[in-house]
Formats: sequence, structure tokens, C-alpha cells
Amino acid sequence: MNTASRIALVTGATRGIGLETVRQLAEAGVHTLLAGRNRERAVEAALKLQAQGLPVEAIALDVTDAASIAAAEADVERRHGRLDILVNNAGIAIDEADKGVSGQSLETWRTTFDTNVFGLVAVTQAFLPLLHKSASARIVNVSSALGSIALHADPASFIYDMKIPAYNVSKSAVNAWTVQLAYELRDSAIKVNTIHPGYVKTDMNHVDGEQRGELEVPDGARTSVRLALIDDDGPSGGFYYLDEVLPW
Repeated sequence: MNTASRIALVTGATRGIGLETVRQLAEAGVHTLLAGRNRERAVEAALKLQAQGLPVEAIALDVTDAASIAAAEADVERRHGRLDILVNNAGIAIDEADKGVSGQSLETWRTTFDTNVFGLVAVTQAFLPLLHKSASARIVNVSSALGSIALHADPASFIYDMKIPAYNVSKSAVNAWTVQLAYELRDSAIKVNTIHPGYVKTDMNHVDGEQRGELEVPDGARTSVRLALIDDDGPSGGFYYLDEVLPW
């Protein structure tokens, strides 16, 4: 794939996997929009990558704010006229470990879904017209193996005991949305997939002062970048970790 003239947008990109996804796409020659809900942090992160000679641009985008999404879409249309790659990376995990599956508050569920599901859907809906203007657009939804219902139901699975209910179910919903959207877009030039980044050493996996991740951040971005740069004969409607197809 010729990446030199492509435009990408990565949400939740001021740190962690999102920031590294921006870096790797830019290193591949993609002009990448680093999106963050805090514009100052987005600009600060983008300037550091620009100083390394990378084609990165900051953009303010809060996935839970309809006005922010609309403003970002208008900004991208004005500056670039289209979008070739959308990586829906923004996400939160706020479950309280001591409350178990049934004890999480409705506020926890609502707040989690507002970012992880409704925000992702809203951003995708807003940018679809610009993605349709691309010759070969890609949508990558960052999910988690923890969203796999099949793995959660299997006592032999490595995630069987990892019941983080609001987060897990939100990622199951992301997977389901991906399948539905891929069906709608099956006859278009847009490919949409969902990915598991791995158990990465990020702030989300830093619990009680202990870093519980296993992979370095650059490894955590690899699957998003691979699916963002697939050729026209690549997959659509799948759930991946690197080259591995994961069960729904």
C-alpha cells in the first residue's frame, strides 16, 4: 500500500498505545492526526513527534462530546477533504475490583459505555462520509481479548478469571458493532476490523502501584497499525491479535 499520501486519525492518542500508533503510522509515511480531548496535551505530543521529522498533526477530539466530534470532522474536511484511516483507540476501564460483577454501579456502566461504545460509534458515524471519499479506507476498532464471549465462557481460557464486567462487556459491544458495520460496508472500499493489542504496559494496566502489563507499548500498537495498512485484498469484519484470528 502506498502510504505517502494517506491521512489517518487516531483517537485517545496523547499517551500509551494511541500515541505509539500515531508514531508507527507516521513512521510508515502516513500523515497522522493525533487526537486528544485535551488540545494542549495533543499539541504537546504532536510537537515532540514533529521534532523527530514525523508527519503528525494535533487535533482536539473528545469522543463523548458531540460538539467536539462535529468540530473535529469539520476541521479534517477543511484541511484534508477526506480520511483514509480511522483508529478508534480511545477507551477507559473504571470498574471497581472489590465490587465484583453484579456490584458495579450503573454510573460505572454508563460512563464506560459512553467512551468505549457510544463514543466510538459517534466518531465513526461522523467520519464515515470522509472515509467514503478515500480510495481504500480502513477503520480499526481497538477492543480487547477481554471482549471475547467465547473465551470468557471457556474455563480453560487465559481470561476466564478476568471478569472486569463493564469494561469487558463494552469491548464485546465494540466487536459486535464491528461485525455489523463490516456487513454494511461489504461492497465499499472501506475495511473495518477490531483488534486486541495484547496485555500492554500502559497506565490502564498499572494497578495498586504495580505494573501488570506484559508487552511493551510498541508491541501493543502493532496490530492496530497492521490492520490500518492492509491492502485491498485484506480482511474485513474480523477480530485480530497480530496475525491471529480471535474468537468472538
